[in-house]
Amino acid sequence: MARKIKKKNTTKKKLARKKETKKKVTKKKVAKKKVAKKKVAKKKVAKKKVAKKKTAKKKVAKKKVAKKATKKTAKKATKKKVVKLALAFDPKENTKNLFDTILELVRKTSAEIPNDVQKVILEALDREEKNTTAEYAMGIIKANIELAKKKSQPICQDTGTVLFYVNHPVGFNQTAFTKVVHKAIKKATEVGYLRQNSVDTLTGENKCMNVGPGHPDIHFHEHTGKKLEIRLMLKGGGCENVGAQYALPYTEIGAGRDLDGVRKVILDAVQKAQGKGCGPGVLGVTIGGDRGSGYGNSKEQLLRRLDDTNSNSDLAALEKDIVETANTLGIGPMGFGGKTTLLGCKIGVLNRLPASYFVSVSYMCWAYRRLGIEVASDNSIKSWLY
Repeated sequence: MARKIKKKNTTKKKLARKKETKKKVTKKKVAKKKVAKKKVAKKKVAKKKVAKKKTAKKKVAKKKVAKKATKKTAKKATKKKVVKLALAFDPKENTKNLFDTILELVRKTSAEIPNDVQKVILEALDREEKNTTAEYAMGIIKANIELAKKKSQPICQDTGTVLFYVNHPVGFNQTAFTKVVHKAIKKATEVGYLRQNSVDTLTGENKCMNVGPGHPDIHFHEHTGKKLEIRLMLKGGGCENVGAQYALPYTEIGAGRDLDGVRKVILDAVQKAQGKGCGPGVLGVTIGGDRGSGYGNSKEQLLRRLDDTNSNSDLAALEKDIVETANTLGIGPMGFGGKTTLLGCKIGVLNRLPASYFVSVSYMCWAYRRLGIEVASDNSIKSWLY
């Protein structure tokens, strides 16, 4: 009996151990399955993240491509605009029209005084006392103006330095334009609108038909608008010779670095010129700049109309004062005495260095030859500027 009981107990223990072992195995299997499920879930999440990143990268890449395409389109559009703007005033197109336009500008400038200048000259004639040398000189000037216009011949035998001022849009072909101008100047000289007036400085030889180093003198000014404007000035040698430049302070006449000092040196230049500049004259003055820019800008002041008003009130007052004071000096037309020494005075300003204070004076004779045109898209004359 005792043995049977022991056997039963042993059997029960074995069964119990088997059950525990099974439970442990089952638990491990369940745990492994959970771990496997977690891994699968993690892999799915990782795949989704990778997929999202790829999608995002594709979107960014597409945006970049779109931006590049937009930039390329914009560049092409800009190029097209520039080309159109350039072609609108391309001297290579309608070259014959441009040649005729320049030739007519030269002819008219050489033979006809602008209306604003003629008006002031006639007023000066009326102002001079009757039966005086001054009245006689102004009468000859008036007759000269009328005859030159009637016969389409140069107002003065000295047709002067040929100065072009060209305001042009972006893309304008300056080289092609200059070539056409040179051809037109040679033709104008050939037919007598200009005297053969430009010589070799070193030899004195006159073989160039007014085309050579520095002549004609063409100044180009680019702007962002669409207009092409050409101004021409013919400046004789007599008036050019009496131009002056002062460095202030100018102690000889007590001229300091202020507008009163500027006034003193301008009037000093007029006094020294006397009748040698073929007066009555017009002054173009620049305060400031360096020696080169000052002289250049003083000539550009002569492109202004005689009846305009300076936008700077101090300079407007000084311009008026210079003319009124000069006309009391008794120099008069051609230096013969009288009430008309100056017809006008135009003053501009440039920045300067602290060490320098230049006053540059350009003198223009009574034969104030200055005209201008606006050019049409086919290079013909659209309108006259004076």
